[in-house]
Amino acid sequence: MRPDQAAGDGYADRMADTPPGAPLPPSPTAPAVPPPGGAGPRMPLRGLDWRRILVLVGAVLFIAACAVYMVFELGFNLGVEALLIGLVAALLPVPVLVACFLWLDRYEPEPLKYLIFCFAWGAFVSTAASYKVNNFSAGLFEDWGLPTALTAVLVAPFIEELTKALGPILLLIFRRREISGITDALVYCGLSAVGFAMVENILYLGGHGYASGAERYGPATGTQQVIAIFIVRILLFGFAHPLFTSMTGVGLGIAARTASRWVRVLAPLAGLLLAMMLHGLWNLLPTLTQATGQTLFMLYGFIGVMVPVFFAMVGLALWLRAWEGRLTERTLPDYVRAGWLTPPEVAALSSLGRRHAARVWAKRVAGDGGLRAMRGYQFAATRLALLRDGALRGLDRRPADRERTAREERELLEAIGAYRSFFVGRDPQVPAGIWDGHRYHLRFPDGTQRSVEAPDDPVVPIPVVLVPPPPPPAGFGPPGWYGQQPPAPWHPGRP
Repeated sequence: MRPDQAAGDGYADRMADTPPGAPLPPSPTAPAVPPPGGAGPRMPLRGLDWRRILVLVGAVLFIAACAVYMVFELGFNLGVEALLIGLVAALLPVPVLVACFLWLDRYEPEPLKYLIFCFAWGAFVSTAASYKVNNFSAGLFEDWGLPTALTAVLVAPFIEELTKALGPILLLIFRRREISGITDALVYCGLSAVGFAMVENILYLGGHGYASGAERYGPATGTQQVIAIFIVRILLFGFAHPLFTSMTGVGLGIAARTASRWVRVLAPLAGLLLAMMLHGLWNLLPTLTQATGQTLFMLYGFIGVMVPVFFAMVGLALWLRAWEGRLTERTLPDYVRAGWLTPPEVAALSSLGRRHAARVWAKRVAGDGGLRAMRGYQFAATRLALLRDGALRGLDRRPADRERTAREERELLEAIGAYRSFFVGRDPQVPAGIWDGHRYHLRFPDGTQRSVEAPDDPVVPIPVVLVPPPPPPAGFGPPGWYGQQPPAPWHPGRP
C-alpha cells in the first residue's frame, strides 16, 4: 500500500459528508511542517556489502597511486614552476566543460561518486597508462630509425581511447543500472575525457609552453608560449578529447538499452573503434602539415571533418536530452491509469521548462521543503520511467534481475508518494478531488461535486496533485511487469 493511500483512507467519505459551504477537510497527506532538516524523504539505502567496500577502497587506492605517479613524472620532467603554471592554465577550462556535461544530465543526474570516478580515471589512470605506452613506443620507433611523430598517429589514438573508455566500461559491467541510456554514457565518457585532457594540457602548457620557452629565452617568452598554446589547444580545439570519447559513449549507451547480447558486445566495440579512427585522423592532420608544409591539410580536415562531426554530436546530445523528457510521457501513463499519478503530473515532467515551473509552484505552496521534495519527486519519476522502459525492452533476463526491478519499482513509487506529501493539498487555488485512474471527482468550495474526464493532452504546467483514492483491495501491486494486475477503476461509493 502506498503511504499516501493509507493517509487518504476515508477522505472521500469525509469530503462527501461535508455540508455545502462548510470548510473542506484538510488533505491527509500534507504534513504541517517538513521533517527535521527539511531534506525530504530519501531513497532507500542499501545495506553494507563488504565486497563493495573492498572494491571501492581498491579503486581509490589504484587511482591515487596513478595520480602520485603522474605528479612525480610531470614534476620531474617539467620542474615545479612549469608544473604549477601548466596546472593553473589547464584547470581553467575544466569547470566549463564539466558544467556542459552536467547540464546535459539534468533530467536524471548521475551519482556524484561515479562522476568523480570517471573524471579521476581519465585524469590519472588513463594518462599514466598512455604516458608509459607512448614513451615506450616513441623509443621503439627511434631505435628502428622511424620518425617518433608516428607515435601520435599509430599508437596514441588506440591506447588513449581504450584507457579513457575503460572507466565507463567498468561501470557498465559492474553497475549497469547507473548507465540508463546514451546520455548517461556520454556524461561518463565525457568526464573521463575532460580529466585526461586536463592532465595532458599540463604537459603541453607547462612543458612545451613555459619550460621550453623559459629555458631558451626567459620567463617572458615562456609565458607568451603558454598563452599561444592555450588559445590554440584549449580555446579552439578543447572539444577534441570529449568528442573522440563520445563515440565510445554512444556505443556504451546503446549496449545499456538493448536486450541483444550481440549488440551489447558489438556496439561498444564499434564506438571505441570509431573514436580511435577519429582521434587518429585528428593527430594525422598536423603530422601531414608538418611533413609537407601544406597548411591546407589542417584546414580542410578541421572544417571538412571535425566541425561537422562536432555539431552532429552536439545535435545528438540535445536530442537525447529531450528524449529523456519525452520518455516520461510514453511510459508513466500506465501509472496514471492505475491511480499512482495524475495526468498533469506526467505532463509537468515532459520538459525542463515545466519541471522548473513545478519547482516554483512547490516552493510557493510549501516553502523550501516543498522545493526539495519536488526535485526528489522529479528525479524518482524519471528513474521510474527509465526503469519501466528498460523492462519493456527486456533488459532483465534473469529472475534475480526481474525481482530487483520490481523491488526498485516499489521503492520508487513509495518515494514518489512520500515526496508528494510535502505539497499535496497546500494550494488553495486547486479544488479538492480524487483521481481514480480514469477521471477526476472534484469538490468545489461552493459544495458542487462532479466528475471530469481527463483531457487528451494535459496542459497544466504544474503537478496538481489530487487527494489519493481509498486504499485498493488486498494484494494490489504496482502497475509493474512482474507483479499482479492493478485493480478495477475506483468509483464513488465503491467500498
